[in-house]
Amino acid sequence: MSMAANDKGAITDINVTPLVDVSLVLVIIFMVTAPMVMQAGIIVASSKVDAAEGQVTQNESVSLRLTAKGIYLNDLGVTLESLPALMTAKLKVNKKKVVTISSDDDVKHGVVVEVLDIAKQSGAVGLSIMKKPAPGKLDPVKGKKKKR
Repeated sequence: MSMAANDKGAITDINVTPLVDVSLVLVIIFMVTAPMVMQAGIIVASSKVDAAEGQVTQNESVSLRLTAKGIYLNDLGVTLESLPALMTAKLKVNKKKVVTISSDDDVKHGVVVEVLDIAKQSGAVGLSIMKKPAPGKLDPVKGKKKKR
């Protein structure tokens, strides 16, 4: 009992052509939109060594300390508005143009990113992010008495 050449039965094969068409269109869409989604970020290289004591004078080094009370540029309290001009002046005398930034845990992420952006726009070539400040350094509040 074979089927005759002109007998047509039900088609039981799956047509994969529409599936392949849709898949290729999705791949093309992702390839076109992927470069638009990618944004430039900050590249952070982690260091495995501890900080060494350097022989950089205080007027050459550029260190930022972010606290809940304010921003300190080389132990001098500054505002966010005056920071670009002061940092540009400090970076002009700095040979390596490196800014060291340390932040307390309670400082908002947006403030840290804004300060990093200001440092880059002020001419910093390298940004060094410290986990914890060295004891007794970069903490202008310690040792000072409050005025009444």
